[in-house]
Amino acid sequence: MHTHDGKRLHPTTPPRTRALLVGAEVESFNSAWSAEDSLRELALLADTAGLEVVGNIYQRIDQPFPKYFIGPGKVREVAELREQCGAGLVIFDDELSPAQTRNLEEALQVGVLDRTALILDIFAQHARTHEGRLQVELAQYNYMLPRLRRQWSHLERQAGTGGGTSAGGVVGLRGPGETQLEIDRRLIDQRIALLKEQLTDVHRHRELYRQRRKNSGVPVVALVGYTNAGKSTLLNALSGADVLTQDQLFATLDPTTRQVTLPGNHHVLLTDTVGFIQKLPTQLVAAFRATLEEINEADLLLHVVDLTHPNAQEHAQTVEKTLEELGVSRKATLTVLNKVDKLEGVASGEVEDLVREMGLPSDVIAVSAQRGWGLDLLGERIVAALSEGMVALKVLIPYQRNDLVSLWHRRGVIDREEYIGEGTHIQGRIPRTLASQFSQYVD
Repeated sequence: MHTHDGKRLHPTTPPRTRALLVGAEVESFNSAWSAEDSLRELALLADTAGLEVVGNIYQRIDQPFPKYFIGPGKVREVAELREQCGAGLVIFDDELSPAQTRNLEEALQVGVLDRTALILDIFAQHARTHEGRLQVELAQYNYMLPRLRRQWSHLERQAGTGGGTSAGGVVGLRGPGETQLEIDRRLIDQRIALLKEQLTDVHRHRELYRQRRKNSGVPVVALVGYTNAGKSTLLNALSGADVLTQDQLFATLDPTTRQVTLPGNHHVLLTDTVGFIQKLPTQLVAAFRATLEEINEADLLLHVVDLTHPNAQEHAQTVEKTLEELGVSRKATLTVLNKVDKLEGVASGEVEDLVREMGLPSDVIAVSAQRGWGLDLLGERIVAALSEGMVALKVLIPYQRNDLVSLWHRRGVIDREEYIGEGTHIQGRIPRTLASQFSQYVD
């Protein structure tokens, strides 16, 4: 936007902060990602956060250096490059310790962020619901607490300069800087306690909602995948919902659930979840308890992979590893290859070769959520996968429990149904998750 002062136009939008990116390929981390690929992703994250990336630099090391994460020689190179680029911010592609951040800020004379802080900033911008905002704030405070000291170091130094004792450091620790630090810590501790209380409340409401959902007997299918794999677009395509979709990392943070009718008039609840990303600390994932609960409670997971991304294989591995860390890797999963409409000149046989190379299951389903390709087949595969999770039962349900009969009609498969004096005799299959509701009536 521009304004006119009678002579010339002036831009009124503030210039974007210029950021320099720093990465390290750490031998001991055994990552499937190269430093270049990881920095490319960091550049996308920086852009999503509203920063202007002006350069990047990386180093191959056996393990992180305790003082700066990277080597002291590389720190000097970063300082020179920062000056040349005119960067007002330096972003590291790994999580830094509070001491490393402090040392780097002193050496580089500018603000230093790590990948975790950048992702938290994006989360803060994108959280839409009350719960999402509470989760982000809690994660931010937990991240900030051990990093408070450096914000008050100038006060600590002032306090320690004139104590008239050789133990200047001790005097410094008792000075106004430390007092301010203690006040800040206490305030943040109080805020964390309050946020946890509010989230427990939200959790209770969600639990009630989830219990009602369970009792309704409609199976839950959760979409999981790397950030920007197209999960929200797929949810919209299958349900006709209108969930925010953007070609951007972390466009969706809050779980969205929609009812979907699949082939054969089967109803399922389809839930969109927050996208995963490599180097996302587990405690940060844990902040999004709502998303994790949706994954935990789901009868089936749809792992959505953007087949056109140059790092599709690394994306798929990251998601599988994260699911493993969350303890849900054994859950029934269908792998969905999305965005096949963007594969120019690739024959279907070549898609199979790509799948083999990526180490994905051979029974993947290729779709284009954008164009609506392959969605009928996907619907059929979802129905088939859900029916595999069924158990065969023969029950006699008393007439006063007709609610269970209608539940079986909605969710199960009935081979034989007969009305006799004592109640309804049913033989067929019911989802394993609902079987316990019928256990006392097994015939």
